[in-house]
Amino acid sequence: MLMNEREEKMTVKTPHNIIMEQRNKLTITGVTDIDSFDEQTVLLFTGLGELAIRGENLHINRIDVDTGEVNLEGEIDSLTYADNQPNKGGFFGKLFK
Repeated sequence: MLMNEREEKMTVKTPHNIIMEQRNKLTITGVTDIDSFDEQTVLLFTGLGELAIRGENLHINRIDVDTGEVNLEGEIDSLTYADNQPNKGGFFGKLFK
């Protein structure tokens, strides 16, 4: 029965939402992977595609692998979706399963 619960959890997609506060705090849900990050760019994969966050002094404050939630702070200049096909690989890919 434990295997069935795990399979159900993997098939249920978490909703993808973005909440920005004053262009310096960002909460993103539905994250499936983190491709890369530095102080100018954070690249995330969501159920709706790759999301590039650009700005200055960007810092990831919290990653919740169970819910797929990421919180970050910094001077946010742009949010851009690159495509509609999420990447299934990457360094953090196994954490978000």
